[in-house]
Amino acid sequence: MIPSTLAPLALLLALVIVTPEARAQTDEKAAAEPVMRQLEAFRKNDYDTAYTFASEQIHQLFDRAAFERMVKTGYPEIADSVRASVVATRTGPDGHVYLVITIRGANGQQIEAMYDMVRESGSWKINGVVARPDPGEEA
Repeated sequence: MIPSTLAPLALLLALVIVTPEARAQTDEKAAAEPVMRQLEAFRKNDYDTAYTFASEQIHQLFDRAAFERMVKTGYPEIADSVRASVVATRTGPDGHVYLVITIRGANGQQIEAMYDMVRESGSWKINGVVARPDPGEEA
């Protein structure tokens, strides 16, 4: 039994202590938000906003104009999507969150994209994307 003088402290600790599994689930959900916001920016042809969701590593590889060209030529379904949904998440031992997202492009093609998400300055940023035709999509 907890003495009544310690009860408020015990309650506070119970609210603050989060299991690693719960923290991972929270991180995975939070990590998906910038991806969905970036896809929305792409739909509006707002590459300035879309670029803000990219990690420092991506910024080092691509300036804003090169980023737009890369997305439009390499990822047409991502550049102009009509629908997207998260189908799997995993937190890696490095702390990165990996998201598998199915994306249907305005071109009628559906892809499966794996996003590598990294924490930078307290926010989740997109550190890379690998895409392939959706293996669950029927021809």
